[in-house]
Amino acid sequence: MTRSFIPSAAFAVLALVATAPLLAQAPKGWMVRADRSTTASDPDAAGTIKFMAMGSGFHAVNPQAAVYWNPANTIAGAYTLKGTFTLLKPSGHTNYYGLVFGGSDLDNAKQTYTYFLVAQDGSWLVKKRNGDAATDNVLPKAASDAVKKPGADGKSTNELEVRVGADKIDYVVNGTVVGSTPKSGVKTDGTYGIRVNHLLEVEIDGLSAAKK
Repeated sequence: MTRSFIPSAAFAVLALVATAPLLAQAPKGWMVRADRSTTASDPDAAGTIKFMAMGSGFHAVNPQAAVYWNPANTIAGAYTLKGTFTLLKPSGHTNYYGLVFGGSDLDNAKQTYTYFLVAQDGSWLVKKRNGDAATDNVLPKAASDAVKKPGADGKSTNELEVRVGADKIDYVVNGTVVGSTPKSGVKTDGTYGIRVNHLLEVEIDGLSAAKK
């Protein structure tokens, strides 16, 4: 694939379901799929992925990029998916994190999902994955004042929502609709979860999906 959270073709990645050497720990019922960089110009950091329960949410430490999901978390039809993401430690260059939805076969080479992500530079994007090697833009990278950038302490908090209607999907940051697409052509039924790019540390709270 192009590195699925960066809107360019500059990166090649090997995708795999994380095993013990890649993952230090994970909450019960949750699965992790790591996307490891194979590009010398954008290497992963040393160390293992850590995905831990923290309070009512989760804490992700990502030397490598990863998708996190619980197979029990599925939804279909019209719904709202939301989660609050606190970036604790930005990377030295732009990397993305946010929501995954419409997922299937996340643990194998037929994986498909759509994802709505934000980055430390105040941009957002929507992409979809179809198999290990293919990703396509749904909405390309764009800047928005709604996306909070890290403050002097390096931290920022952004609430993301995907509002799936009968015919339209709205992508929302901190209560502001930053983009919309027709529902046709975007797979929305299926598993939902989280994506965090490499070199980031993020807390996630309030991850939930509710039927409209």
